[in-house]
Amino acid sequence: MGEEPNINEPLLRKTEVSGYASASTLSKAFWCWMNPVLSKGYKSPLKIEQVPPLSPEYSAERLSRLFESKWPKPEENCKNPVRTTLWRCFWKDIVFTALLAIVRLCATYVGPILINDFVNFTAGQRSSPNEGYYLLLILLVSKFVEVFSSHHFNFSSQKLGMKIRSTLITSLYKKSLKLSCSARQAHGIGPIVSYMAVDAQQLSDMVPQLHAIWLMPLQVGFALLLLYIYLGVSALVALVAVVLILLFSLFVTKKNNVNQFFVMRNRDGRLKATSEMLNNMRVIKFQAWEDHFNKRIQSCRDTEFKWLSKFWYWISGNLVVLWSTSVVISTVTFGTAILMKVPLDAATVFTATTTIRTLQEPLRTFPQSMIAISQAIISLGRLDAYMTSKELDTRSVERVVGCDGNIAVQVEDGVFGWDDENTEVVLKNINLEVKKGEITAIVGTVGSGKSSLLASIMGEMHKLSGKVRVCGRTGYVAQTSWIQNGTIEENILFGLPMNRERYMEVIRVCCLEKDLEMLEYGDQTEIGERGINLSGGQKQRIQLARAVYQDCDIYLLDDVFSAVDAQTGSDLFKECVRGVLKGKTILLVTHQVDFLHNVDLILVMRDGMIVQSGKYNALLNSGLDFGALVAAHETSMELVEVGETMTGGNSPKNSPRTPKSPQISSHLGEGKGENKSVDQSSSDKGTSKLIKDEERETGKVSLQVYKQYCTQAFGWPGAIAVVIVSLLWQAVTMSTDFWLQYETSDARAASFNPSFFIIVYATIGAMSMMLVVVRTFFVTIMGLKTAQIFFSQLLRSILHAPMSFFDTTPSGRVLSRASSDQTNIDVTLPFLMSMSITMYMTLLSVIFIVCLNAWPTVFLLIPLAWANYWYRGYYITSARELTRLDQITKAPVIHHFSESISGFMTIRAFQKQNRFCEENLDRVNSNLRMTFHNNGSSEWLGFRLELLGGLFFCIATMFMILLPSNIVDPASVGLSLSYGMALDSVLFFVIYISCLLENQMVSVERVKQFTNIPSEAAWEIKDRHPPPNWPAKGNVDIKDLQVRYRPNTPLVLKGLTLSIRGGEKIGIVGRTGSGKSTLIQVFFRLVEPSGGRIIVDGFDISVLGLHDVRSRFGIIPQEPVLFEGTVRSNIDPIGQYSDDEIWKSLERCQLKDVVAAKPDKLDSLVVDQGDNWSVGQKQLLCLGRVMLKRSRLLFMDEATASVDSQTDAVIQKIIREDFAACTIISIAHRIPTVMDCDKVLVIDAGWGKEFDRPSRLLERPSIFAALVQEYSNRSDEL
Repeated sequence: MGEEPNINEPLLRKTEVSGYASASTLSKAFWCWMNPVLSKGYKSPLKIEQVPPLSPEYSAERLSRLFESKWPKPEENCKNPVRTTLWRCFWKDIVFTALLAIVRLCATYVGPILINDFVNFTAGQRSSPNEGYYLLLILLVSKFVEVFSSHHFNFSSQKLGMKIRSTLITSLYKKSLKLSCSARQAHGIGPIVSYMAVDAQQLSDMVPQLHAIWLMPLQVGFALLLLYIYLGVSALVALVAVVLILLFSLFVTKKNNVNQFFVMRNRDGRLKATSEMLNNMRVIKFQAWEDHFNKRIQSCRDTEFKWLSKFWYWISGNLVVLWSTSVVISTVTFGTAILMKVPLDAATVFTATTTIRTLQEPLRTFPQSMIAISQAIISLGRLDAYMTSKELDTRSVERVVGCDGNIAVQVEDGVFGWDDENTEVVLKNINLEVKKGEITAIVGTVGSGKSSLLASIMGEMHKLSGKVRVCGRTGYVAQTSWIQNGTIEENILFGLPMNRERYMEVIRVCCLEKDLEMLEYGDQTEIGERGINLSGGQKQRIQLARAVYQDCDIYLLDDVFSAVDAQTGSDLFKECVRGVLKGKTILLVTHQVDFLHNVDLILVMRDGMIVQSGKYNALLNSGLDFGALVAAHETSMELVEVGETMTGGNSPKNSPRTPKSPQISSHLGEGKGENKSVDQSSSDKGTSKLIKDEERETGKVSLQVYKQYCTQAFGWPGAIAVVIVSLLWQAVTMSTDFWLQYETSDARAASFNPSFFIIVYATIGAMSMMLVVVRTFFVTIMGLKTAQIFFSQLLRSILHAPMSFFDTTPSGRVLSRASSDQTNIDVTLPFLMSMSITMYMTLLSVIFIVCLNAWPTVFLLIPLAWANYWYRGYYITSARELTRLDQITKAPVIHHFSESISGFMTIRAFQKQNRFCEENLDRVNSNLRMTFHNNGSSEWLGFRLELLGGLFFCIATMFMILLPSNIVDPASVGLSLSYGMALDSVLFFVIYISCLLENQMVSVERVKQFTNIPSEAAWEIKDRHPPPNWPAKGNVDIKDLQVRYRPNTPLVLKGLTLSIRGGEKIGIVGRTGSGKSTLIQVFFRLVEPSGGRIIVDGFDISVLGLHDVRSRFGIIPQEPVLFEGTVRSNIDPIGQYSDDEIWKSLERCQLKDVVAAKPDKLDSLVVDQGDNWSVGQKQLLCLGRVMLKRSRLLFMDEATASVDSQTDAVIQKIIREDFAACTIISIAHRIPTVMDCDKVLVIDAGWGKEFDRPSRLLERPSIFAALVQEYSNRSDEL
């Protein structure tokens, strides 16, 4: 791995080198390097840190570099680049496993050849007195070689599969950070994550199956050659039978490829819908749309299930044919031999049946291998399409670091579009020059292209023509905040080392000090996924702090003031934009007209063009667009000024502020005191972690889980029926061999009747086939029914879970249960369940027959059984934990992957791709560690068990040779050997399958964990429905309302009491994080109050069904959310309104023209997360939703934060007209929006400080008066 810069480094590294890397050849040959891990795991459940690190040759870094170096050059014009590169990287491994496979194949056929000699030996035909011992020695050596080569073949295949998976994940991740925006939209976040989670896994699973394809003809050829030697021409009939069986298998495989393709396609759709639901759960609960999403996901699942059922029925048909192979081929072959007068003695018959049995393995694995390989080919196609997707053209922007001249950003004749393929223009005729150290503001109405302009400067858009030059490092703050799951400190540092002085300064200028004081664990508080436990303003300021801490040259700030209140906004502008960032170049998209006096250049945008640029006064005089924006702002300011004159306006600027200082400081005191008491009460530091570590059960998978799985579909009768049918089938199959033994024994030789012999043999065979059919299809139906029940339970439980569950559970955790765990229950478990029952039955039959004919071996049975039991117990304790750790370390890889795809613009703007790739490598490495040791442990066990089984069988054979021939009949020896040859592999397979089953049962356990989430209150309560027109008046009474988010956390609202008359408009103001949004969540019962009541029109809302409450209230939430689909499905998901009504509401919310201009009108596309609509347009669409709903009680959470003053004025006017009779409770940051409210509620640190008419509050020294004063003064102050 390159040169060692530090002499001591190899020594340091040596201490943590993996057991495998430092193991001797002998230790690697017998898997002794696994001993330390297994002995630790046997003493106590394995912890992550107890698993040794990977050997350097398997590290993700090395593999990732290898993959890049072997990727085809453009001039090679390669059609399948992923396949080609994988071959170039790993051809040596593939050839090595092929050699092992050939050695194993040769060793397998020694046994059947020996049977003939053993039977003849016991019948007295021997060439030398010691012949028996020579035969025994050959048998022993061939068994050892077979066991040794087969387990090394498995282990090498698993290592190769692991390498392929790791290589693909890291390469897919790197690609995801280079994708152009339109390529990212074309694939969608869901499918991109599924390429990594599903396709990479399928390619890795395919490796062991790879060689079965070319080995099959060799194995069959070998077997037929042996049959030909013993049975002559009648072996040709066996050939015909084999060919027919193979053709049937191939036909089924072909059918199943189609089924598999549709299963995967529908699964993708279901996961996409599930992921969208999880990401927007808050909105779904606000709107009471759970039923709609339930139907949507359930319908995806029903289609998936239809194809899954077809898939399984074909597989069952195939299994029936394969299980019947040996009986069918034996019957036809012996029948033909009798017709052709071939003499049948014990030696010939049992050599033939053993050889025919060896045919079963290649015939059974061949179709599976075909399926695995065809799936792999589909996956390779998907990965090729992704890996060759358009990348961002890094040359579209000329980036210069440390350049001369005073121009920081320059665009000449820029024409840009979002789509790489078609030339749809979004921005045109863009010409701008931004000087170093200047602040440039970009203004314009919603959808005019402001955010797109920033994107074009960062090089995120497709440049159709023109030139862009950026001088220096860029920092970017997105309009929709992107926060990582981690502590606040980690989010701000964003990978840089901690500089305490700078860090504290950044927190101060971004106004985060108060928030950190209010949070129990300060900056060590863990932020939920997508910043779920922070208010909009806090997320925005943490984003800003992250950018400021990075110390860039050019800052692109996209509407950073929208989610914060007026005072915080001015502080940010003064302290941060004009303070710490003084001398930096800043491009600021904003709707806050007040700040525009203080910027060096203003760009006014309309329809994707810069229509005006210049300084404030010059633009104002020219009229046009800018004039209109300012006029709209001034109209809203007049309200404030009216208010201000009421306060007397004579007091010096800071006098209205004086009263609030002591109050606020006293609260901070209270706040601190309160935190202390909470800290003492929850002395376990457990509560700072919002995202709990994933629960993992330890120890055995409980029998309860098996019981749930086996009895879910048909109860106990179903489970018992399967066991009985299996027993019958095994008994009937054995009787075919007993019949052979009876007919070929020396005693029967004289009275042998060929036709009678073959009729009985065929009849028993037919019965055996009948039982296989019954058993296989019954198990399939049971497995499918169980999978469907589990899925419905999981979905129902997730939809009913309270909001707090989603705040503390990353969506990756739920998704991994809905994807990989559900796939295990759909596909893997029914197969394993059926296999393990069959294998147990087979094992019993083998031991029964061997002991029957070599009775002294009965004494060996007890030690053999004990050794197997001990080994299984020793192995399973570690293997189970390794499998669980494998699952648990897989989730962070997926989570980090989807998180990065969401924040790709921020990552690229700060040029942090390398750091994120390293983080991805670390997570992949920790997952590979578990996979590697998991595979090692299963081969450790298999090798030891099969050796034991082989040894037992050789001893049993020795007894047969030593016992006098009057006790042991040659036919019995033949029967025992034909069964016993398989003993070692059956023994191992039983243990292996039962362990595998236990490992896969973890999926049932994990799904079951999430089917028992404590659910929120009932959606509907039968006899407690409010009247259909409730709330008719909209009167609201709040009595001593107290709220905390979770037990053992401080109160967020501390005893709020007020009453609102129907039709009043209430504005709620307060600092960011004071509890404003919480109040709205309590109305919708996303958070249940811990004390007090809310009464709406005479009904206490806490006694009604949740849907009754939520569906009757209207809300425009802080973050506008759109779902993938169409405009119609977004504005009216449940489909209860007519097109006319929808058009009317679009007209009212100012979007009719935009939608009408699109070719598909109401069916215009809305992509994943509504990325093809601007944030302002999304906000307007959300407003349209509420207008359709027509509730008498409307909540607005900073509803117009992302729109400009002009649009805001229009919206406020619409709301005043359309909702004149409604009660409106509105949280606002723009003081003008609350000035014309009937009353204002000031919330401060969870207390309701003031509640009165705005005019009254302005007459006396109040917090509200101080806020108004600040707002109107801020333009002068700045």
